[in-house]
Amino acid sequence: MALKIDSSLTPQKLLSKIYRLFELSGEKILRLEKSWRAEPGTPVFTVKGKYTSRGWTEWTQGFQYGSALLQFDAMGDDRFLEIGRRGTISRMASHVSHIGVHDHGFNNISTYGNLLRLMREGKIPQNEREQDFYELALKVSGAVQAARWTKLADGTGFIHSFNGPHSLFVDTIRSLRSLAVAHQLGHVLMGEQDEKISLLRRLAEHALNTARYNVYYGEGRDAYDLPGRTAHEAVFNTASGVFRCPNSQQGFSPFTTWTRGLAWAILGFAEQLEFLSCLPRSIFEEAAAPGLVRSKVENRELKRPAWLKHKVEGFIAQQMKQNSELTLDALLRAAISTADFYLANSCADGIPMWDTGAPNLHRLPGNYLSKPSNPFNQFEPVDSSAAAIAAQGLCRLGRYLDATRNTQHGPRYREAGLTIARTLLSEPYLSTNTKHQGLILHSVYHCPNGWDYIAPGQKVPNGESSMWGDYHARELALLILRETRGENYLTFFGGCDTK
Repeated sequence: MALKIDSSLTPQKLLSKIYRLFELSGEKILRLEKSWRAEPGTPVFTVKGKYTSRGWTEWTQGFQYGSALLQFDAMGDDRFLEIGRRGTISRMASHVSHIGVHDHGFNNISTYGNLLRLMREGKIPQNEREQDFYELALKVSGAVQAARWTKLADGTGFIHSFNGPHSLFVDTIRSLRSLAVAHQLGHVLMGEQDEKISLLRRLAEHALNTARYNVYYGEGRDAYDLPGRTAHEAVFNTASGVFRCPNSQQGFSPFTTWTRGLAWAILGFAEQLEFLSCLPRSIFEEAAAPGLVRSKVENRELKRPAWLKHKVEGFIAQQMKQNSELTLDALLRAAISTADFYLANSCADGIPMWDTGAPNLHRLPGNYLSKPSNPFNQFEPVDSSAAAIAAQGLCRLGRYLDATRNTQHGPRYREAGLTIARTLLSEPYLSTNTKHQGLILHSVYHCPNGWDYIAPGQKVPNGESSMWGDYHARELALLILRETRGENYLTFFGGCDTK
């Protein structure tokens, strides 16, 4: 294992560092709010310490206003609630109905979702009109996201990326939150001839297909089948619905592992395990067994003899239960496999290189994985944003395992998440320069496209921040902070007791 886990760490031991992060965070949010002009688009990543706008799609605006809402949650300062609320109302409507992206869980859960959560928790005043507004936005967002559907040969399907219907991105696993919340609110996607399409069923199918096609398990799928590694993109023949090959847009190659995609998998699978395990068993069983549900309906319509109908429905119920258990097992397997791969392929302090097969890693002196990360090396960049995402996923996975009485491995993942958090909450990753608009340094966006700024005298990108890296560092810090305060466990869906 490359990451040197500090088993003595507790959330309480990180408290002073977390308050320091939120102190700096507040200053940076206010500075960006004062200086940013909407005309260029959404802030994406920094160049020379100033946020700039550049990207494939508008997928980071939710992180801009969502960061202010996380800041309010942590520190109770109404200025940040106002920034988050005003930005959501004035800027986020187009993201709710955006049919061209797979990013609804990023943009809309971070804004409308956080506002609804804060209201449900009593942290902001109850307002029925406001609540209806947030809920409607989240219902529409989930349905729009679910409509980006590619059907596969086996009858299941997936939410395709902005690349087109052939493309399954690993990072979309975290965007499933939009479907989860919309389903929780009682919504469905309406199709042709008024077909009611279950958002929960589409969530379950997408999650299973991500686990099946974007995650490796050492079973000989190809010559690069290392257990736990991920492919950024799985490519399908849209005419036949058959899988064709792995691919990568932001990683070095289809046969190496882009570590931010790996991190999205860890966090996305862990969150879906939390959500699905909270559902009433009967609802989840139906979502996990769509073919059997259709058989159940057909059996009723055919008006079979009562004794045969009873026997068939008993068999169906047994199979539905088995399928739901297999679904959770598959997602847990994917979560544990990707988590273990991350732990083995990060530096000793928990920060990964941007890709586990980047072409110049062999030029780094010695065994670079056995040492703390060096963002100022001259050969390949690290990616702190991958660490912020993965750390939260590890904490959630550990807690889920604890809750399912897997006391052997649960503490290990939680302690790994806290160890990475300690690294991010300290220099050289925490941005203490008030003139730098970013919060977490040494994040990269798109190395193959050369989008990341390289400072004079440096050979690789470093010293810059990203909107997603900053947001997820705040979310990680808030998750830990709420635990030290004895508050409700932070989830995107409000917890198992939320109706």
